[in-house]
Amino acid sequence: MGCFSPELWLRQLLSGPGLGLAAALLLLLLCLRARRTRRPGEPPLVTGWLPYFGEALKLAKDPIGFMATLQKQYGDTFTLLLGGKYITFILDPFQYQPVIKNQKLSFRIFSNKIVTRVFDVKKLIMDDEMNDELHTSYQFLQGKHLDSLMENTMQSLRQVFEPQLLKTTSWDTADLFKFCSSVIFEMTFTSLHGNYLAGDRKTFITELRDDLSKFDDKFPQLVSGMPIELLRDIKSIRMKLKKHLTTENLAKIQGWSEIIQRRQDTLEKYYTPEDIEIGAHHLSFLWASVTNTTSAMFWTMYYLLRHPEAMAVLRDEIDRLLQSTGQKKGPGLSIRLTREQLDSLIYLESTILEALRLCTISGIFRSVQEDLTLHLETQDYRLRKGDFVGIFPPALHYDPEVFEAPEEFRFDRFIEDGKKKTTFYKRGKKLKHYVIPFGFGISKCPGRFLALVEIKQLLVILLTYFDLEIISDKPAALNFSRILLGVPYPDCDVSFRYKVKS
Repeated sequence: MGCFSPELWLRQLLSGPGLGLAAALLLLLLCLRARRTRRPGEPPLVTGWLPYFGEALKLAKDPIGFMATLQKQYGDTFTLLLGGKYITFILDPFQYQPVIKNQKLSFRIFSNKIVTRVFDVKKLIMDDEMNDELHTSYQFLQGKHLDSLMENTMQSLRQVFEPQLLKTTSWDTADLFKFCSSVIFEMTFTSLHGNYLAGDRKTFITELRDDLSKFDDKFPQLVSGMPIELLRDIKSIRMKLKKHLTTENLAKIQGWSEIIQRRQDTLEKYYTPEDIEIGAHHLSFLWASVTNTTSAMFWTMYYLLRHPEAMAVLRDEIDRLLQSTGQKKGPGLSIRLTREQLDSLIYLESTILEALRLCTISGIFRSVQEDLTLHLETQDYRLRKGDFVGIFPPALHYDPEVFEAPEEFRFDRFIEDGKKKTTFYKRGKKLKHYVIPFGFGISKCPGRFLALVEIKQLLVILLTYFDLEIISDKPAALNFSRILLGVPYPDCDVSFRYKVKS
């Protein structure tokens, strides 16, 4: 799920309504928090000069460069103070497994607190049985169930593109992030929830998307622990979103996917049908389904638009697959590709992986449940109850020993001798994990298969049916305001143009 953004917390807390109260609370918090010292056996401790916030501002300014500097200074393991939390980072990729497999390091407790804080789901923390049942629903996001979702997704893409974009015979201009946000939201929502029947479908989708976007804008502050009352109208927007997804309103949507049906059946076992918290559960699932997929789609498209030579290779690969399957472009979106056929597009997959490698600035976290000793191959470290242990994938993704020229976009980086490349090395040893955009173990994103399928399907449609060109000269950069929360949004939108191929 991610971690906190102390810089945003501080910025928001000291501006706007309630300044005096916020300042008083902050002062009290800083006074109550004693300066910590390193104990024998603990990792190097980096607290910075600023009480409570520690090194949060440096991390938010340049997370990759800052963590690389700390790694050179302190080694692969150190404890960092960030927003009142002490996080021991493990940066050696060969030491990830002891973290992931340690039963005393909990992901569920950490994630449940985040979901409760952000989406107002209270029962999740108290009811492990419900939690377990909800997790079993994730089986409907993979295997044969994914094939059904793929068909839903393609049908959604037809609804999005056929009435509008396929009529665009001359160049039309759009902002890339807004474009990706609009298409990803509609295709994902309708694929999972079905079609809204009680009025104007397009108006409903647009309103729901816009409200989710407003809520998402304040997501880092909510994760950081800022009271929602300080975030202007976000509390009312969250309530509006929850009401849209209650049992009563979901009944107005026809064509639920298997996973939505299973989640609803589970929730009705633990809540009364009119309980608004059912809507909160569905809101958290919807948010998780669209946000990182949107930004991943943006960055993949952005790099393709800036590298026409890569786009040409992908177009050729898709054309050859369509020819081999006897498919031709019709007047509508007539092409159909199975999951196996999508997976055979190795240059397409390599391009997506390369975009994720460059743009995933996430953290993988576990909560320390009791004082313990973490046994690593290199050294044992003592950890304190209440702290966190974190893995920072960008340290691996930008490691020049693993990836040559790691700051460059190379669409074929994961291709070798015409096949998928899966062997990467560090210190002469083969890495088990070399690109980690979706987490690890129990915290590995259950929707990763659907997200990749959606991105692949959308790219196949765009590259098959449209001419695409970038307009903006100014390059987009990662916006670090969402540091450690997945795939960052761009710091600015970029203009591109498209038209139906003649």
